[in-house]
Amino acid sequence: MILNERDCRHEEVLQIAQQMMIAARTAPKGKGIDVIEVALVTESNIQILSDTLKQIYEENGFKFFLRDADNILQAECIVLIGTRQQPQGLDCGHCGFARCGDREEGVPCALNTIDVGIAIGSACSVAADHRVDTRVMFSAGLAAQRLDWLDGCTHVFAIPVSASSKNPFFDRKPKTE
Repeated sequence: MILNERDCRHEEVLQIAQQMMIAARTAPKGKGIDVIEVALVTESNIQILSDTLKQIYEENGFKFFLRDADNILQAECIVLIGTRQQPQGLDCGHCGFARCGDREEGVPCALNTIDVGIAIGSACSVAADHRVDTRVMFSAGLAAQRLDWLDGCTHVFAIPVSASSKNPFFDRKPKTE
């Protein structure tokens, strides 16, 4: 039997993305409390995410949303990592308020934000170990957040994943429209 890499690439990328999801889940969490949500976007849902990025561009005019809308269409899949907001009750002041109870509405608990960052780093380390191409995108994460694909998460980031001869997520041309 001869198996060409092109014939199994997609399945391999999906398996690596699933390993990235496990790495995000098992990443260390502040106080050991897990407020992370992780999901995998594939097939037609990538187009839905792209369309949502275009809608956001129409609202705010930031061209990088339009660029990223096109860019994620080159991904085999997209890993989403987000966090629910849950103050950890440490009164640590990292959020800018002396006590957790003093935080204003919409101000995230710093530990939740740190947790999502560590989860992203863990997921990306798996991608690097397997030599797949990725890029962390807050823009596509914002679109996924708007779609509420990670139920109740307020800070969502997207990691498009690809395996091609050149990383499609770098050296990107800005949109001129």
